[in-house]
Amino acid sequence: MGPGVRRDDTDCVEAMDARDFIQVGMSAERTLVVPTERTVGHFLPGMPMVYATPMMILEMEMASDAAIRGKLQPGWVTVGTEVNVRHLAAAMVGATVRTTAKVIAVERRVLRFEVAAFEGSRKLGEGHHARGLIDVAKFNKRLGAT
Repeated sequence: MGPGVRRDDTDCVEAMDARDFIQVGMSAERTLVVPTERTVGHFLPGMPMVYATPMMILEMEMASDAAIRGKLQPGWVTVGTEVNVRHLAAAMVGATVRTTAKVIAVERRVLRFEVAAFEGSRKLGEGHHARGLIDVAKFNKRLGAT
């Protein structure tokens, strides 16, 4: 078995333990120039053409994934399981938004992140995000997906 992979006593199959290869402090950031397609007005006519909260959360999730993806064994990914975010300020179309994510806790199959979004030094959003570690093949089999 490779690093981070352990025998799971409950069903005698290999299970990955994130504590073996993910460390508190791992981080990543993403930069986005806000396009019209990511504004609340794009999704809801009559609303302001400002960066939409769900789009900010998407970037936070993607930054969280980027912080740890290179450490995962082939066939394993993380999926979002929890979001607690405050949207503090608006950003207009064309604004450059920098989104950050830092690992703050590691459990066997759950990774917890501190996330934030900024336009320059102005904080647009902040909060916490959790991601669950899954074996894609087993996940798809359980759901009947291909």
